[in-house]
Amino acid sequence: MQVGTNSGSILARIVEARRHAIAHRQRVLPLAVLKMAVAKKVSPPRDFPGALSRGSINIIAELKKASPSRGLLREDFQPASLAPALEAAGAAALSVLTEEDFFQGSLAHLKEARKACGLPVLRKDFIVDPWQVWEARAAEADSFLLIAAILSDESLGELLALGRELGMEALVEVHAREELKRALKAKARIIGVNNRDLANFQVRLETSLELVQAIPDECVAISESGIRVRQDIERLRQAGFDAFLIGEHLMSYPDPAAALRGLLGAPQGQSPGTGA
Repeated sequence: MQVGTNSGSILARIVEARRHAIAHRQRVLPLAVLKMAVAKKVSPPRDFPGALSRGSINIIAELKKASPSRGLLREDFQPASLAPALEAAGAAALSVLTEEDFFQGSLAHLKEARKACGLPVLRKDFIVDPWQVWEARAAEADSFLLIAAILSDESLGELLALGRELGMEALVEVHAREELKRALKAKARIIGVNNRDLANFQVRLETSLELVQAIPDECVAISESGIRVRQDIERLRQAGFDAFLIGEHLMSYPDPAAALRGLLGAPQGQSPGTGA
C-alpha cells in the first residue's frame, strides 16, 4: 500500500493513480464489452435507496481491508463470509472498497460479497470517469460513490445521470457546505456527509451535525466515518440522518457481525429486528 507522510496530498495521489489505472484498464476492457455485459449478463440492481429508508437503524456495513490512515485493518478479509454474517446481524446494505493501491480493494471483493448475500451493495471507489460506472454495473454493483471534492459540476451531473440510466442511484459524498450546495444543484438524492476530512484525515462527528439541516427531507441523509458507539448513532439519528456508513469500527473487530449487533442494540446471538 502506498502511504505518504504528507496526508494532505493523499487524495490527489489517489485520484491521479486512479486515472492512470483507468487508462490502462480501458485498453484491456473496452467500453463496448462492458455495455454488452450489462445488457446480457448482469442481474437487475437491488434497491439501495429503499434499503436506507426503513424505519429502523439503517447501517451500511463497509467491507474494507486497509486504509491510508490506519494501514491494514483486517488480515483475514473474506468478503464471501463477511457479507452474509453482516446481513444476518442486521446491516441494511453493504459498501465494498474496490480501490487497489491505497485500500487493497478489488472489484472481485464486491462480486464475492454481492453473490453471498441479498443486500444492496455500494461500490466505494474514486470514480471520475463514466467507464467506471459501467464497470460498476457490470460487476453487479447496486450503487456507487461520487466524491464531490474530486468532481466538477459537469462531471458530477453526468455521472449521476448515467447511474440512473443503469438503474443505480449514486451516493454523493460531501464534507463542506459548498460541496453540499453543489451536490443538491446536481439533483443528488442520496447525500453522504463524510466526517473525515480527506485533506488531513481528521474525523469530527460535528461535521455531520453542522450540515444535516441543509439536506432536504426528500434526500436520504447518511453520516459516514467516525461512528463507534450506539450513542453516536442516536445523536446523529435525532439530528435527522437516515443511515450510517460504518467500516473501520466493524473491520477492526475479530467478529464484525457481533460489533454490528452491538451498535444496533441487539443481544449477542439475537437478530436486531426493526426495533433496534
